[in-house]
Amino acid sequence: MNFRFKFWMCILSLTLITSCADQTKLMGGNWSTLFDSNSNLNAWTRVGEANWRIQDGAIQADFLPGKDASFLVSKKSYKDYEIYAELWVDDQTNTGIFNRCESATDVSAKSCYEFNIWDTRPDPTFGTGAIVDFGKVSPPYPKAGGKWNTLELTLKGSQMEMRMNGQLTAKAVDSTHKEGHVALQFGSGIVKFRKVLIREL
Repeated sequence: MNFRFKFWMCILSLTLITSCADQTKLMGGNWSTLFDSNSNLNAWTRVGEANWRIQDGAIQADFLPGKDASFLVSKKSYKDYEIYAELWVDDQTNTGIFNRCESATDVSAKSCYEFNIWDTRPDPTFGTGAIVDFGKVSPPYPKAGGKWNTLELTLKGSQMEMRMNGQLTAKAVDSTHKEGHVALQFGSGIVKFRKVLIREL
């Protein structure tokens, strides 16, 4: 066994160990799957006219015939919970995860908490990494376009946090919306969600 082979075997082993450790940490609790590569869209209700579909193991949308955003809305309602999601967007994508939506059919930043991904939002303080109208992002503003990103969202009582790629991007305290649905948004560009997990607290 030559040195180069041993070296790459060590790298592979360390990668697998790290991956398993991360997965064990993530799954250390009662996580439920809203979507993964083996899922269908049965856990969601479509709102709006985007071309939501499963493609290459991910939920994808990239076309919207009108101006109004489209959503996939969870059929179940939640109160206190954590979300772990993996998503890919392009530079022009307007997307995000709406939380505690009071209505399953009328989804907006007024009836939900909007955890935002929008690199080109005119006001970047409520752009990518923000909780719109409640939790601003401080410079340097994070960017999500052109790569896979992880989102970790926590809503417990009036306390909310958003983490992107392991970094805390926004915090907020508000008790307007106490319980409701989870909604994946598509407003423009291209969005792919390859994993969405939820754990009730």
